[in-house]
Amino acid sequence: MKPTILTSLLLAAGLACASTSTAFAGTTLVRDVRVFDGRSAHEHRSVLVRDGAIADADYRGKVPADARIVDGKGRTLLPGLIDAHVHTWQHFELPLVFGVTTQVDMFTGVEVMQRIKKQMNEGRNGGEADVFSAGTLVTAPGGHGTEYPVKIPTLENGGDAQAFVDARIAEGSHFIKVVMEDGFGDHHFKSLDRATVKAVIDAAHKRGKLAVVHISNLENARAALEAGADGLAHLFVAAQMSQEEADSLAKLAQAKGAFVVPTFSVLESIAGIKPRDLLDDPQVAGLLDREERGALQTGYGPTPRPGILAAPKMVTSALRRAGVPLLAGTDAGNAGTQYGASLHHELAALVDAGLTPREALVAATSAPAKAFRLGQRGQIAKGYKADLVLVEGNPLQDIGATRRIVEVWKDGESTTALREAQRKHVAQENAAKATQPLALPANGRISLLKEGKLASPFGTGWFPSTDKFAGGVSTVNLDAQAAREGGARIAIEAQVKPGFAYPWAGAAFMPGTQPMLGADLSAAKVLRFRVRGDGHPVMLTMASSGMTIPRSVPFETGAEWKEVAIPFSAFAGVDPTAVTMIGFNAGPQPGDYRFEIADVRLADR
Repeated sequence: MKPTILTSLLLAAGLACASTSTAFAGTTLVRDVRVFDGRSAHEHRSVLVRDGAIADADYRGKVPADARIVDGKGRTLLPGLIDAHVHTWQHFELPLVFGVTTQVDMFTGVEVMQRIKKQMNEGRNGGEADVFSAGTLVTAPGGHGTEYPVKIPTLENGGDAQAFVDARIAEGSHFIKVVMEDGFGDHHFKSLDRATVKAVIDAAHKRGKLAVVHISNLENARAALEAGADGLAHLFVAAQMSQEEADSLAKLAQAKGAFVVPTFSVLESIAGIKPRDLLDDPQVAGLLDREERGALQTGYGPTPRPGILAAPKMVTSALRRAGVPLLAGTDAGNAGTQYGASLHHELAALVDAGLTPREALVAATSAPAKAFRLGQRGQIAKGYKADLVLVEGNPLQDIGATRRIVEVWKDGESTTALREAQRKHVAQENAAKATQPLALPANGRISLLKEGKLASPFGTGWFPSTDKFAGGVSTVNLDAQAAREGGARIAIEAQVKPGFAYPWAGAAFMPGTQPMLGADLSAAKVLRFRVRGDGHPVMLTMASSGMTIPRSVPFETGAEWKEVAIPFSAFAGVDPTAVTMIGFNAGPQPGDYRFEIADVRLADR
């Protein structure tokens, strides 16, 4: 929901991920198991799977001679889980590890969408979840979606809506994603107006396609539904909302026949709430490596603001009472979320918001399959895809049981090898001898001048840093000279220009042996430096492996040199053992900036 800066540069890069070809799926009999069929539960059933499909959801015959028998006693068999809101651009295998066999993608690169779609059509994506994608979203020039480092077409007015929608369908979009987003905090977007949104929705419907709308406040939620949206891709955060407003929105959604994807996982990230239930669960954490855990640990909100979750909880409860279909979606790909794993947190969040465990399971199986017209999936019924998840215990009583996965099947083929490979990878990473922190230079200084050029005692070194890689137009000039106190004095002349939601320009130090590779700087506790400048406030930024947006701490500049000391602890969520970048940046306010930094040191106190 909220834009990312660093890792979003990969969003539409057409990442190549070698998928495991779907092996010929034989016959499997899951015997004497509790079955949640996508709608309701049945005790002591046996489910027969043959050649990638469910042959019998209540098998009572003799055990087939060629069948592999799986004991279901004390366990529950679920349809493969469906995450109804993701952004698919990395970790393509990870959803299957956590039993998510289908993802509904709300915006990714066209190359990624087409690659996955082709492999699905050819039956060659056994090692990945199926993905049904909107491809390129529909947004205004300068609107939400344009801040990512990929050029996308934008829509000027409703008169061009049909041609725009037709172009997305030609690219392979399964449905149409529309953006009504005015911005948040100090960051503002241009948004499609109501007339244009309605024109896009009508254009999608003319071609038999669903139109789902991204909103971020009550006013736009109502406007999207009134325009005929088939669903809302999000709810929204707000500390105050009346019960009357929540009930009125639910009544409108019900009257319009719309569905809603609350996406608590990303809303909690915005609220600064970490998914401790995942991070502290060995069965989940044991399947996530450092980078993957890092994404969960570093949400958008630097400090907890649980009060702003009052609105989505109230609206979700009202939607449930009104009978509006609720779908489980995480917005995975954003800070504070992780593919596959976050859906289990989302289920718990839905229960916390008032759904029963059964209703939450419906929201992650049959409901999204029906809402997004995904065909024969999301249920355990004869002829349906044999995408299945076997868990210990009874998630209809304890929704947390969905995390106790015994086995996952995709098209009738077990993914145990994939899960075990991931478990082994994480175990090896955890068991490896802890890396020794990088030895700090005797004087701690990381800003050096060597042969007249800016240098460093370790790492990849210093680089100009601007928003250009993300489609911005800011510029910067760096000039390094010898500093009186030793090392280098770096003069930074930055021109921060509009054109990106978070414009910046400055200098970045990368401590890893490769750009954006993490380095263990845990021997340092404080970053010290001297600064002078034109009086404009600037930012010290820091990021670590797995982070989707760096943390920033502002500091002042003035005409006279002064020393600044900022502790690592000020950068909430940054892992000091895996620091990827330290930056000195001007922005986000547009303008010309000039400041100098010198004697940049990593200090142990």
